[in-house]
Amino acid sequence: MAKASVIEREKKRATLRVKHFAYRNLLKNLLRCSTVSTSEKQCIRTKLHKLPRDSSDVRRRSRCVVTGRARGVFRCFGLARMCIRELAFNGEIPGLSLSSW
Repeated sequence: MAKASVIEREKKRATLRVKHFAYRNLLKNLLRCSTVSTSEKQCIRTKLHKLPRDSSDVRRRSRCVVTGRARGVFRCFGLARMCIRELAFNGEIPGLSLSSW
């Protein structure tokens, strides 16, 4: 189980990302635009740098929804490998069964 502070930090990053998502994408698209002058791009960059760091999508880390573990997380389930194994063994994940040969 991950520390509660780490899980709360990730929740904070997720809310900040949602809050600033549209504005951050607008600024990024303006930077990519070829019709914008160099001085305007510099102004756009300063606005982008003034946004909170944690609002960036790169700062997020995928974590298991059950344990909060950061490593070995399957994207399609949102669970760590150990949780998937345990839930599949108990038959709690529909359509998933452990194979043996």
